Amino acid sequence: MNAVAFDKEPVSITASDWVPDFAQGMVRDLRLRWALEEAGLPYEVELVPQGTQARAHNLSRQPFGQIPTLTAGPETMFESGACVWRIAGASESLSPGDEAGRDRCLSWVFAALNTVEPPLSMMATLFFFETQPEQFGIADAGAVATIKPGARAAALLRLKQLADVLGKRRHLVADRFTIADLMMVTVLRVADSLDLLAELPDLRRYVSLHTARPAFRKALEGQLAPFRENAAKYETAG
Repeated sequence: MNAVAFDKEPVSITASDWVPDFAQGMVRDLRLRWALEEAGLPYEVELVPQGTQARAHNLSRQPFGQIPTLTAGPETMFESGACVWRIAGASESLSPGDEAGRDRCLSWVFAALNTVEPPLSMMATLFFFETQPEQFGIADAGAVATIKPGARAAALLRLKQLADVLGKRRHLVADRFTIADLMMVTVLRVADSLDLLAELPDLRRYVSLHTARPAFRKALEGQLAPFRENAAKYETAG
């Protein structure tokens, strides 16, 4: 898959047709939508009905039954980071023209996914354990309180380290918006939703700056619109 394939073959992604309120605006197809909007590449969205993710058709392209996937012609990819990296490779608007710049972007993409995001995911998991213990078979919801301070400290450590590197700068690489910023901002939105950026104004400013981009706003609305359209069906079923 390369720039030519994106130009000549139809591009499509998978996305959920509905998710609960807490996940709306956070599902990872948003990363692909944003990248495609920034790149100016046309794409179609295949909505996967809630509850059907583990059926054979979806498993054939996403072995874990998750969202999203990216298809261009006969090729299908999964994992949001891999998909967005491929999109960036087809667009100068997301990737520097020099190899050194692309390597720096790649390092920051991995940093977002492998260093910054995991402790945030732990905090999100603890939130669900604490607020919905019955759904996870947790007999003592109060046990989460013993783990939470250490998990929060680990998350804040990574965020403060990132803030120290970023400082007052607007971008991580090349003094312009790249895939490095796109991926890091999507991860930091999780931190913001968990109220972990309250004491890190530079990171909060960084997130606000880039989520104000027209491509992000269009991508976000593209994700939210089906949720609104399908809400009644799932609320009635529930």
